[in-house]
Amino acid sequence: MKKSETMMELKNQGVVAVIRGNSLEEGINISVACIQGGLKAIEMAYTNSSASEIIKQLSQMYKDDAEVCIGAGTVLDAPTARLAILAGAKYIVSPSFDQETAILCNRYGVPYIPGCMTIKEIVNAMEAGSEMIKLFPGSAFGPGYVGAIKSPLPQVSLMVTGGVKLDNLDQWFDAGVDAIGVGGELNKLGEQGQFDEITRIASEYVQKTKEARQS
Repeated sequence: MKKSETMMELKNQGVVAVIRGNSLEEGINISVACIQGGLKAIEMAYTNSSASEIIKQLSQMYKDDAEVCIGAGTVLDAPTARLAILAGAKYIVSPSFDQETAILCNRYGVPYIPGCMTIKEIVNAMEAGSEMIKLFPGSAFGPGYVGAIKSPLPQVSLMVTGGVKLDNLDQWFDAGVDAIGVGGELNKLGEQGQFDEITRIASEYVQKTKEARQS
């Protein structure tokens, strides 16, 4: 999948599952449960020490499903980004912008989605080639902040992570974001082994995202 195709798939789906997990098995099981619920954009966080292996296994498991888009999250530096890309990650997400990571991702033709809060950070990331910016943490400013960013930067594509829930995701899409990142509830259920419940909630996120974007 080319960089442009990955970006288009993420925008089409509109919701990304941010998966952590405390082990290789937990990370895979939570991801699989999400995918079974139709939530097929997976951001595997590098807070899990087995993240590279999880990305590798998931990429192999779903290599024939074009809608499944496995990426890496909580990527703090270029060496980690390279490990993720070699493992099969189709996109890289960071909690903050890092110039070396942006350069490396451009070198490999992989989308880099850095976390930003200010106009200056967003502009720097866009100038470094980022086609989508992650507003993080969303809970720190709320949906109204999207309009404040879009006023001087109407061309910016935004994904918001942190504080996004089933009962407020429509507010974020109404504000103008292209995608949301969710994970807190899903990961807590994964720790409890409630994978069927993860699948149910994942399907709710997918359905409510479709409804919010059509309204």
